[in-house]
Amino acid sequence: MADVVTLTDAEFAQAVAGSKPVLVDFWAEWCGPCRLVAPLLAEIAADHGDKITIAKLNIDENQQTPFQYQVMSIPTMVVFQDGVEKKRIVGARPKAAILAELREWVN
Repeated sequence: MADVVTLTDAEFAQAVAGSKPVLVDFWAEWCGPCRLVAPLLAEIAADHGDKITIAKLNIDENQQTPFQYQVMSIPTMVVFQDGVEKKRIVGARPKAAILAELREWVN
């Protein structure tokens, strides 16, 4: 069982550099849809943490990384592997839809 990892701009590059995929949830406290997605991502982390790391980055507290990756709306969830963006999911989705987007990493 894995927990959701909280990232900062300073830790971001190292956190996504490995061969294990990392889904980064770009979010903010004031974002209602982000609050809906957060518990779903925690469940995915608990169920599939051995295959994919689930992380979150607060865009209000860490503005460099969202700017670098052109995150224009939240929630935006980006899968990184070996430091490269592999998939981008924009907007709140039900758990089944998120898992469908992640199928190549969680199955």
